Amino acid sequence: MPMTITEKILAAHAGRDRVVPGELINARVDLVLGNDITAPVAIKEFNKIGATDVFDRQRIALVPDHFTPNKDIKSAEQSKIVRDFAGKHQIVNYFDVGRMGIEHCLLPEQGLVGPGDLVIGADSHTCTYGALGAFSTGMGSTDIAAAMALGETWLKVPESLKFVFAGELKPWVGGKDLILRVIGDIGVDGALYRAMEFTGPTIENLSMDGRFTMCNMAVEAGAKNGIIPPDEITRAYVEGRCRRPCEFYRSDPDAEYVKVFKYDASKIEPQVAFPHLPENSRAVSEAGHVEIDQSVIGSCTNGRIEDLRDAAKVLQGKKVHKNVRLIILPGTQDIYLQALGEGLIETFVRAGAAVSTPTCGPCLGGHMGILAGGERCIATTNRNFAGRMGHTESEIYLSNPAVAAASAILGRIAGPWEVE
Repeated sequence: MPMTITEKILAAHAGRDRVVPGELINARVDLVLGNDITAPVAIKEFNKIGATDVFDRQRIALVPDHFTPNKDIKSAEQSKIVRDFAGKHQIVNYFDVGRMGIEHCLLPEQGLVGPGDLVIGADSHTCTYGALGAFSTGMGSTDIAAAMALGETWLKVPESLKFVFAGELKPWVGGKDLILRVIGDIGVDGALYRAMEFTGPTIENLSMDGRFTMCNMAVEAGAKNGIIPPDEITRAYVEGRCRRPCEFYRSDPDAEYVKVFKYDASKIEPQVAFPHLPENSRAVSEAGHVEIDQSVIGSCTNGRIEDLRDAAKVLQGKKVHKNVRLIILPGTQDIYLQALGEGLIETFVRAGAAVSTPTCGPCLGGHMGILAGGERCIATTNRNFAGRMGHTESEIYLSNPAVAAASAILGRIAGPWEVE
């Protein structure tokens, strides 16, 4: 019986020849992830069930990235719980301040995730790793506790939706715009507990950074996972990087999908998602005159080197508007160093931006850019719910890095061509 890539990965990890949507399965995991918000809860449950050791100290990753560097006593205590657990159990992949990055940028960079893997994390954007052709999904901390002890988890096999993109992308259009357009079309619950499989000639020519962005936001449509069939671009990324043997799965030509969506990517413009849902997307040319107080470029969605390069192209030789705070957060230390070597950091600072050490920071209203009541922010992050970045009466607009940079220059939502 034909299967999708998601079904094939789940079948392999369940020790089965095949699985079908709706089945409940037990599956072994290749990696379990926790951060400074979710891991302390998982650690508490881990101890409560009487577990004495983790199933594999090399297959657990702990990344304190949400409130770090610690912003207050409570966040410091949270991080200490993670630090102490990592030390006690000799967790190999523990990344502290100065060595850490934003978890979903860091793990692929470090070769901890690869094609064909099954990864679970106590963070909803764990679905990012589908860009590598892995099955990855977020779970609650209790499930993570059990997986840290047993090395397996239970899942319901999801149905699949297929999104086929053809056509050459317009200038300044990337993965962020493709996924915002999709979420705008199907809504924040349009893929509820389903796999979103992205394919087609446009995706085959999309960079890994663009693919990470698309799969990262699959959960914003309610998906269980986002996934892209691995190809030569994937292979070039993981060769010499991935720490385990990789398995390149692809969907069978006659695999079944609940629905297939087709897009002419050449007609898609840079998108902006208006408050207070990612589904409120529209072309930036249709945004109207929306003044902003802050612009944030970074996060697990758009904090990679290509994102910083796009922002720097727009900001080169320009100045941030006097009424705007521009905050830039490289996704990892290696990305920070690469941006430094390419002169991007100097471009940002000379333009009037603040550049931070890697952290989730303002994305979840943590720190490094909290909004006051009545303020507006354009951000390359993944969520714009009311109160997400601070005050419940603030507003968040989602965009790609080039749009966020242009908006910072003009003090209003703008396309990058307006500052060229």
